[in-house]
Amino acid sequence: MKRLSLSLLSAVVILAGSCSTRPKAQAWNDSDKELAHAILSDHTLDVVDSMGHKLLLRGYNAGDGYIQTWIRDFNTFIETILEVVEPADVKKALTTFFRMQQENGEILDGFVPREEFKWDDPDTYELPNAPDMVGFKNTVETDQETSLIQAVRKYVEKTGDRAFLEEEVAGKTVLRRLSEAVEYLMKEKLDPDHNLLTGALTADWGDVEDDPVNCVDIGPESTVTIDVYDNAMMVIALRDMTYLDPTGHKKWDSMRRMFADNIRRDLWDKKNQKFIPHLYPQGNKSAMDFDESRIYYHGGTAIAIEADILSKEEIRKVNEDMLRNVKESGMPSIGLTVYPTYPPGFFPGWMASPFNYQNGGDWTWFGGRMIQQLVRNGFVAEAYQEIRPMIDRVIVNGDFYEWYAPGCVPSGSSSFKGSAGVLCKAIDMLKDWAKEIDN
Repeated sequence: MKRLSLSLLSAVVILAGSCSTRPKAQAWNDSDKELAHAILSDHTLDVVDSMGHKLLLRGYNAGDGYIQTWIRDFNTFIETILEVVEPADVKKALTTFFRMQQENGEILDGFVPREEFKWDDPDTYELPNAPDMVGFKNTVETDQETSLIQAVRKYVEKTGDRAFLEEEVAGKTVLRRLSEAVEYLMKEKLDPDHNLLTGALTADWGDVEDDPVNCVDIGPESTVTIDVYDNAMMVIALRDMTYLDPTGHKKWDSMRRMFADNIRRDLWDKKNQKFIPHLYPQGNKSAMDFDESRIYYHGGTAIAIEADILSKEEIRKVNEDMLRNVKESGMPSIGLTVYPTYPPGFFPGWMASPFNYQNGGDWTWFGGRMIQQLVRNGFVAEAYQEIRPMIDRVIVNGDFYEWYAPGCVPSGSSSFKGSAGVLCKAIDMLKDWAKEIDN
């Protein structure tokens, strides 16, 4: 991989040091050729790409603050990690999730080798097919099954290893286990009135609910909700199933279209051109004294774009809205989770204060995915401008952080691999576009 000289890297750091909260002015004149040249000659992209690949050599755990390997994170860096480790090692990690699959088809969040499990946690899972591992699951979220399906599709597409789908894990083929994961969601998580998946009351894509007693597991005090993130993830997973299981294409595509249509019908606010935060199929037990409908979910919107839920004109509009939210909030980038934030004390812990963690923190992990979708849908100039704060702060801090607090303060886990994975992929997409234009 390319390495920059110390003098050039120092110049880059000085240039990036402000960690500006606004996109930098265009350095080209709206010419595709000039834009392509700007991207290809931007050495800061090379620096961050090299840093990301180097980080992913360090294993599959989510970051320095997490010893566990989580599927929702793994799904977002699997393509990049396949460029630096042997595919057989990646396949082994994927297989571990299938070894931990529950009898009802449920997929767990993550695992840690038993010999490394050194803390007290009563909510671990027994794993008859993986006695060497300890399993975990934050049940307030509904993205574990869909994340694993997406990760397998990325693995198969990147390596060409379709034979993996027919390999047996604890007596069942990988493809059969993927099908059972979908069956679990349809049986245990589908709301019959809306025909959409349910979860608990979290902030956008988050895994912390508004219950201070047990904030990561669904219990008697949990509020059942429907949101765009969980359901857009399902749309993507069903699209991936049509690729992984061509013989079942008709079934999977029919389900995909049902979820996509129902998201448009029940979660898209056509008047305000945004997704509503939540539907409450069993009523809202939280006695909210604020207007939740005003809150804008950046992450779920990015995933809905990936799921092809929005038109190109709607993508343009939501991107403009995200930039407006960034400006009004004073946060660093479109990785801003939600805006306006939930009021003080609504969520427990860090999230009790606005602009912290998932309650308005700035997460490259999702902002980078929005960049990818801007490139994918032809908004390359916007993508290049809007990735700049994310690139700058990696260089300034010398690391990939989990999230950023007001003032661009790095927070949470350092060496957060989800951030590295999504940025590396976004950089690849920008460069691939630029090379095609430059030829």
